[in-house]
Amino acid sequence: MSEKQPSLIVGLLRALRPQQWTKNLLVVAAPLGAGVLGSADGLASVVIAFVAFSLGAGATYVLNDLRDLERDRIHPRKRHRPFASGAVPVGVGVAWGLIVFAAAIGVSLLRPNLVWVLLGYVALTTAYSLWLKHLAVIELVAIAAGFVVRAVAGAVAADVPISPWFFVVVSAGALLMVTGKRSAEMFHLGEGAVVARPVLAEYTAGYLRSVEIIAASLALIGYALWSFDSAVALQGGLADVLFKVSLAPFAAALLRFVLIVDRGEGSEPEYVLVRDRQMLIVSLVWLGVYGAGVLLT
Repeated sequence: MSEKQPSLIVGLLRALRPQQWTKNLLVVAAPLGAGVLGSADGLASVVIAFVAFSLGAGATYVLNDLRDLERDRIHPRKRHRPFASGAVPVGVGVAWGLIVFAAAIGVSLLRPNLVWVLLGYVALTTAYSLWLKHLAVIELVAIAAGFVVRAVAGAVAADVPISPWFFVVVSAGALLMVTGKRSAEMFHLGEGAVVARPVLAEYTAGYLRSVEIIAASLALIGYALWSFDSAVALQGGLADVLFKVSLAPFAAALLRFVLIVDRGEGSEPEYVLVRDRQMLIVSLVWLGVYGAGVLLT
């Protein structure tokens, strides 16, 4: 009995998919742009939002995996997940999901307005797991909306306003990542793609490619308008210049990601920064330039 306990604990932690919690770093975006991360309260708000959404996302991952148990067992990669592999019993998984969800609510209550955003996110992801994932196009929008809600959570927790162009950039960027993931699944799984994810039967490679181009274009235009709008509000100075210059590394990072997606390597977008050195470098350059502009405002 004592020998099985460690593997069960590891399985429970894996079921929360901590490797995907990097997506929740989007809660930093709005507070970073507003320049409030330098304050103790602003930093604490971001940490609270990150922890709450990581736990909330973990609970929905558990639900999703329990529902897709049989389908995951025939997937070449997903069959190793805790429930599909049998490492964690289904009954234990149900209890674990409820416990983690309760913990997420408890953390979000540290910033009362945040709890409503978290509940909205959980409702969206639950609807996705139960229904929306089977609807072509709608499922792409639903996943992209989940990224937008994460970004909104950071703004709500830190009590900062959000620019309309910020919504455009996050929405379009999220749509690009989701569509790139679907393209990679079709490329790598071949005929088995429809078995692993039935909604892929509704898509063609050409259609997904068109959506990728539209999303990348919107993200680039949205960021250009966002950065120049921020610069205009400053009415000159070094920060003004830095915001405008930040468009160059942002465009480079975006175009690099489009190349990665076009190669069929976008199946795990959360790992792109780690695995692609050029993407990491241009992203850090963008962060440095934009961050410097924020500090100078």
